[in-house]
Amino acid sequence: MSAHPTGVQAGRTTPHARPRLTLTVERVLGTSARQVVSAEFGFDLASPLAVSAEFTVENGPCARWRIGRDLLWQGLHTRSGIGDVQIWPSHPGDRTAARLRLVSGDMAALFELPIPPLVKWLEHTYAVVPAGQELCGVDWGATAADLLAGPRGALDR
Repeated sequence: MSAHPTGVQAGRTTPHARPRLTLTVERVLGTSARQVVSAEFGFDLASPLAVSAEFTVENGPCARWRIGRDLLWQGLHTRSGIGDVQIWPSHPGDRTAARLRLVSGDMAALFELPIPPLVKWLEHTYAVVPAGQELCGVDWGATAADLLAGPRGALDR
């Protein structure tokens, strides 16, 4: 794991804030090969069931993912996820690092993430929008009306 400092980029916030976390993580390329990657996690009140994750290699490409907030939380404690997104503690009983595997088509990436700052940041997102309350702010009448209206063209908006 990298010894670079990590931290939450926003403290306790107003209800309209978007908590962010920037970490230096490692992409696992092989048994002894690793690549330093910047990872920025974001939480948006408009979409509280998921967090965004943006992975950037210095002077290289950027990959953006949406990961279920509960899946990420669970994966810091035990194996979680199937298919495209999987996360688990690196070593049983060790709560310092977790592995995150992302798959898209025939491409896959494995990252090692520090658990303590992710736990702190996720706890903050759950303080902002508690588990089970993610859909409380949805206007179900308007959502149903939009669904029943069918697809709209660019001129209809």
